[in-house]
Amino acid sequence: MATTGSDRKSFFKRLRNKNSPEQEEMTFIGHLEALRWHLVRGAAVWISVAIAIFVYIDWVFDNIIYAPARPSFVTYSALCNWSHKLGLGNALCMPPVTIPLQGNTVSGPFMSAINIAMIGGVIIAFPYLFWELWRFIKPALSPKEVKYARGSILWVSLCFFLGAAFGYFLLAPFTFNFLANFTLGSVGAYKYMPTLDDYIDTLNNIILGCGIAFELPILAYVLAKIGLITAKFLKKYRKYAFVIILIVAAVITPSPDWTSQTIVAIPLLLLYEISVMLVASVDRKKAKEEKEWS
Repeated sequence: MATTGSDRKSFFKRLRNKNSPEQEEMTFIGHLEALRWHLVRGAAVWISVAIAIFVYIDWVFDNIIYAPARPSFVTYSALCNWSHKLGLGNALCMPPVTIPLQGNTVSGPFMSAINIAMIGGVIIAFPYLFWELWRFIKPALSPKEVKYARGSILWVSLCFFLGAAFGYFLLAPFTFNFLANFTLGSVGAYKYMPTLDDYIDTLNNIILGCGIAFELPILAYVLAKIGLITAKFLKKYRKYAFVIILIVAAVITPSPDWTSQTIVAIPLLLLYEISVMLVASVDRKKAKEEKEWS
């Protein structure tokens, strides 16, 4: 295995062959070969989970996919019960909703089942997929960077699943309830009957979008580590971030009541504050290290 010039520090040339006792640097082809096996293993796990979901697709659709479109969904009763216990009356109670789905293509149900299985496979296999990505990147990191990234798989996966759960149990019911009760024109001129594909795509986008959005603290931590943002910067623009978050909460809630908007805005505000605290801890560590070296 050929070595490269020591003065060139590109990402691929920092990746080392873990199987080489001399820790010689890998060639570009060697990196592609290593990446290929990471992709193969990740795809194998993803497809295996997708197949398992497809085998039980009827149960998955009835009890998971279509559940937010039914009046019996757990979120509707839970929010209404909390509203009464908090003395808010029916402020958090959403109108009952039943969304009939229609299909306009011959292959619609089958392709929708494939879509559910594939996206579900990504969500369930996310920790393993990230672990494979981490195994590929890890040899390029210094011992100090590896130390900083300790526990990253756990935290990245936890944030993703928390975001997915937030999207599924909160944003999806609010979204479908709002859209199903939104009227256009005179009464009876429009009947809300979304297609099966549209419903599934909307639900997938909500779940994956929230899962990715909840990675904000992790992203802020990484950007702080490489010096692109500071806690001072986040605090300076906090008021603008809060305004944007409140606008988003007002748009996605079905009622103009402040309590329902607050329930949606609180997790997003907490994510921003958590990001500020993480970045502040990074700033303190950097200041301490600079002081020790000076």
